Amino acid sequence: MTSGGDSPGMNAAIRSVVRTCAFHNIECVGIYRGYEGMIEGDYKAMDARSVKGIINKGGTVLKSARSKTFRTPEGRKQAYEKLIEAKIDGLVTIGGDGTFTGAMIFNQEFNFPVMGIPGTIDNDIFGTSHTLGYDTALNTVVEAIDKIRDTASSHNRLFFVEVMGRDVGHIALNVGVGAGAEEILIPEEDLGLDRLLESLRRSKQSGKSSSIVVVAEGDKIGKNVFELKDYVEENMSEYEVRVSVLGHMQRGGSPSCFDRVLASRMGVKAVESLLEGKTNYMVGLLNDKIALTPLDKAVKGKSEINMELLRVSDIMTT
Repeated sequence: MTSGGDSPGMNAAIRSVVRTCAFHNIECVGIYRGYEGMIEGDYKAMDARSVKGIINKGGTVLKSARSKTFRTPEGRKQAYEKLIEAKIDGLVTIGGDGTFTGAMIFNQEFNFPVMGIPGTIDNDIFGTSHTLGYDTALNTVVEAIDKIRDTASSHNRLFFVEVMGRDVGHIALNVGVGAGAEEILIPEEDLGLDRLLESLRRSKQSGKSSSIVVVAEGDKIGKNVFELKDYVEENMSEYEVRVSVLGHMQRGGSPSCFDRVLASRMGVKAVESLLEGKTNYMVGLLNDKIALTPLDKAVKGKSEINMELLRVSDIMTT
């Protein structure tokens, strides 16, 4: 099942889980609409042929939904009864922090075997260097910023480009470096309004007639990116400022080769770990090797920003 926000690579992970089950002669069942579908018994048997042609598609063929009912003990009990009724022995959940929290509680309450695959573009899960969809989102955002820069250069404008990243700045930092942004604003680093103006003034004095500032949605400098725009316009009248909020376009699109391969590796590991009797783990990528992290650590741990890349960004924006 897939749950929470969709991300490119989820379908590739579904395909991998189903085909690994087929390889080991295990019956595989797809649960539609996440935990909500689990409660309602919205299940469908899947075989190797039912996942053909989906490895290249964004989103999730099993659909996704958030479930308030599953947050209650009664809802979880109902979900458990439906799984037992359908003779399901183990669960592979593909999603993020909320998905794993639900799986962890479900395992504690009913001792039901669960395995998690991290699917979220924010890359904010502890225990993996890459979550499914993160690499694709980076490529999508860089391509968008490249196009925005053409307009910025043509009109001598300053563009604030807001990208996803409510709690972490992984997307903003990487695309900021990759797209050659003049400044990068992330939740982990409180740049401050005065320092932002100072940086923009330096860019202007060095001869830059246009600038791109990448802003993570969780950045703490202003209440929102539009407040930043107003502040800069008030204090730097020489700049014509525009805002571009990329929003949900970052979640969509065909997954990159990296995400397709990663999803395939994770799906195999998830199924085979359940077969080995393991439970309550998340499958992750550490030092280019597929590894298991206990779900509670994945949920409670904090993914760290890349300090070396932060230093690189400081040098590149000189």
